[in-house]
Amino acid sequence: MADIDQATAAALGWPKAKYAWVEHERRWLCRVAPLERTISAQMFEDLYIAGTQLRLREALPTDGGPPMRRLGRKADVSASIRLLTSIYLSPGEFSLLSSLPGKRLRKMRHSLGRVNGADLFIDVFEGELSGLIMAEAEFDDIESMNAYPMPDFACLEVTEDIRYTGGRLVTDGLPTDHSTFLTSGQG
Repeated sequence: MADIDQATAAALGWPKAKYAWVEHERRWLCRVAPLERTISAQMFEDLYIAGTQLRLREALPTDGGPPMRRLGRKADVSASIRLLTSIYLSPGEFSLLSSLPGKRLRKMRHSLGRVNGADLFIDVFEGELSGLIMAEAEFDDIESMNAYPMPDFACLEVTEDIRYTGGRLVTDGLPTDHSTFLTSGQG
């Protein structure tokens, strides 16, 4: 957690830094998903637990591999940097926690692999968020994140727009100007 001071981490609820890691990411809207570049894919089913910063996630690989189930907690330090913790769960634990109240989000995540020094993904949302396609890149450090170019298939960076975070999308839905973006020449 070299780029987050201990006082900030403690104020966000992480008194011991050794139990968390820092995520550096940027996000872009896309009009179409470059599915031909996919090297693997997983269906994500998320439950954002009401009144908390907790997310219950089940990731189902499309190749038939074993599901991954975990409980995670996130806190944003900034729009592109957050603290995370995760606990991997057994099927029974996951089933029990799945009954908690909250909002659900479903998306297909396509991994494009390591591209220009970042892990690059395309999320194609379903349900109430159908039509939303977002690229996400995860970085090892701030310098790599800041130097990364917008992917050639992306149209508009939304990293700084908190309306396009999972927690906000699941509670507020698509931003009201999203369809205008899709039909305009913007990006």
